[in-house]
Amino acid sequence: MDGKNLRDKNYWGKLKKDVARQKWIYMLIVLPLVYYFIFKYIPLWNAQIAFRNFKSVRYGITTSPWVGMENFYEFVTSHYFWSLIRNTLMYSVGKIIVSLPLSIILAIAIYECRHGALRKVVQTLAYLPHFLSWVIMYGILLSLFAPGDGIINDLIKFFGGQPIDFLTNAKAFPWLVIFSDAWKEMGWSAIIFIAALMGIDVSLFEAAMVEGANSWQRVKYITFPAIKPVIVTVLLLKIGTIFEAGFNQIFMLYSPAVYSVGDIIDTWVYRQGLLEGQFGLATAAGLFKGLIGMLLLFLSNYLSKKYTESSLF
Repeated sequence: MDGKNLRDKNYWGKLKKDVARQKWIYMLIVLPLVYYFIFKYIPLWNAQIAFRNFKSVRYGITTSPWVGMENFYEFVTSHYFWSLIRNTLMYSVGKIIVSLPLSIILAIAIYECRHGALRKVVQTLAYLPHFLSWVIMYGILLSLFAPGDGIINDLIKFFGGQPIDFLTNAKAFPWLVIFSDAWKEMGWSAIIFIAALMGIDVSLFEAAMVEGANSWQRVKYITFPAIKPVIVTVLLLKIGTIFEAGFNQIFMLYSPAVYSVGDIIDTWVYRQGLLEGQFGLATAAGLFKGLIGMLLLFLSNYLSKKYTESSLF
């Protein structure tokens, strides 16, 4: 037996033993793999609609006329293209800028809290909004920001101001979207940072306290450097989905009055595809969004690896 065959035999033998030893862990992986294969990879076959003049009644997917890049050209050269890109990036980048620091601050605050009961209450209250659907959140926001009897507008009128219809005001609507998302998700996003903080060696903090370091110095010189790789990883994952501005949230909150600042790629795809039946154009827009997101992920990962020595791959 030559060297290559021997190495292959040893490799497969070790792999077989490893799978047998960790069989229950591999069993846990099976369901997520099946999910992604059925709902993520198989539907990629239908992405060819972007290159066809697809009519759901007259043609099937494979028998629809081939139009090449025509749908992409129509999307990119349309008058709404740049406004959709601008709005999508505005919400995605705004949510990262607001939500990520708030999640880190919340995680550090919970970790540094020495009162067990208070920590549990804060954690529960911070996590709870994540489990509420945007339908329920819309009702809550409407109660807070309604122009007639909303709590916020009642306060504005109490101090002599004029009520603001936040949900139909083009200047106020983006801020409402960004900060309502931060309120809903920052507690859930903080979990991964809390897990990273729990992995820090306690002796580092004890040594710093012996040396006279105060709370801020311990956070600055121990906590932040320790969780920096996690922060970079989370940021890279968010950059990879930067064109996912939050369809469910925008769809529930926006109206024709704020289309100029509220319409994003996903909401436009919904209207073009499901409401107007332009499936090829809508698929082309969705595919364009996915490709740009993938390129941004590779680019940000390369830059992160080059300058911070932390990366996804």
